Amino acid sequence: MNECKKEKRAEINFYNIDCIEFMKTKPDNYYELAIIDPPYGIDIDNQSQGKGGGVARKIDYTKKNWDKNAPDKAYFDELLRVSKNQIIWGANHFIEKIPVNSSCWIVWDKENGETDFADCELAWTSFKTAVRKFKWKWAGMLQQNMKDKEVRIHPTQKPKDLYRWLLKNYAKQGDKILDTHGGSMSIALACDMENFDLDICEIDKEYFETGQKRYNEFKQQITMF
Repeated sequence: MNECKKEKRAEINFYNIDCIEFMKTKPDNYYELAIIDPPYGIDIDNQSQGKGGGVARKIDYTKKNWDKNAPDKAYFDELLRVSKNQIIWGANHFIEKIPVNSSCWIVWDKENGETDFADCELAWTSFKTAVRKFKWKWAGMLQQNMKDKEVRIHPTQKPKDLYRWLLKNYAKQGDKILDTHGGSMSIALACDMENFDLDICEIDKEYFETGQKRYNEFKQQITMF
């Protein structure tokens, strides 16, 4: 008799820990791909919001100082040691800390319209392919997929569909994924949906708990439907 083989589901591991100390516990090239969105060092909490998008009130996130500085060289040394490939958001703000040329930058076009916010965000990658663009509206209350609108819980939150697109285009099934700065945990939702194992670190206790809560609520909805 043929037995139905049950598909292995993604293993998503959350760590409320300093990411450098966490990476020190891993051997060389342990992860096939690191997708990270570290602090850019632009002090996002104290930036003037200007005219913004004019479509929604500004969310009052807890005041924090996590974006005063970008990660230092010790962080990037560990990241490049434990991962075979990397996608690093915001690297245009600290490219001197990643002294490696790349032909494959990723451009996220947020379709912000006429606002004071950046039209796009850039990610450096270790891949040898061409520059690619992902177009996904992310402007205040306006989002690309309004039927599945995401609640914002972090000031630099990225949409889960951006991470799904990255996984579909730059990861292979069976790859282990690392995220050192979990934030809103959007990548956890994406890895679950695309069935990739993920280790995700977040040192801030509030972000860790609210991000994990978001993931658990997402899993409950999947179970219900």
